[in-house]
Amino acid sequence: MAGEVRLIVQGDDFGMCHAVNVGTVQAFREGILTQASTMAACPWFTGAAALAREYGIPLGVHQTLTCEWDFLRWRPLTDGPSLVGEDGTFFRTVAEARASITQADAVRELSAQAAKFAAEGLTVDYLDVHMGQSASEQAYDEVSNAVGRPFIYGPVESQRFGSIETLSDRDAATKKDWVLDHIAGLTPGVHLLVTHCAVAGPELGAMHAPGSETYRWAEEYRLSDQEIVTDPEVRKAIEERGIELVSMRNAFID
Repeated sequence: MAGEVRLIVQGDDFGMCHAVNVGTVQAFREGILTQASTMAACPWFTGAAALAREYGIPLGVHQTLTCEWDFLRWRPLTDGPSLVGEDGTFFRTVAEARASITQADAVRELSAQAAKFAAEGLTVDYLDVHMGQSASEQAYDEVSNAVGRPFIYGPVESQRFGSIETLSDRDAATKKDWVLDHIAGLTPGVHLLVTHCAVAGPELGAMHAPGSETYRWAEEYRLSDQEIVTDPEVRKAIEERGIELVSMRNAFID
């Protein structure tokens, strides 16, 4: 039955930097990417917004209370003192953020991030969280309820998916075999596959110091994800199984 198995292929960190923006658009237009989680507090958000309008990319708010990079640093949109470290930018880790951030500051910041989408004329289809872990769980729920869109990593919403998997942090040499096996094993329902796409260039390597804990997330994971989501063999496997590529905009509509 057509549409019995539905797959959302999500690109995270849209708006973080130019290389991610270019890769996300390429993955959407030429590959299997179906939606992008977008970071309103980041320097290339305006560019991401323009690209989303131009190409009709379905978007989610990639709610951001951390900044993990050594040299690419971004600040909150608001002035909550609990949101930042000594340099005035977001904390580098979820643990640091969780230890400092108050719910009031988090709600105000995340609300401002969602409002920035509206100011760009963008429709928000869902909300999720940067770095995959919640720094302020109640704040995410409160903002999601106010926006009227699902927080897809929440304990209730996440149960709607048959599976939620991340492609990125797997060895590049085994990534294609893994995704082909994953596609072959999908069961009826809606499945979410999270990726981090980017095109090659000096920008990615310049975000971190040599030997930094985040170095694999800067280039290795993103470039190999880009290769996978634009691979014709991967698309062919999806088509041969009759899997419907969807976004949160239409995944749960019969």
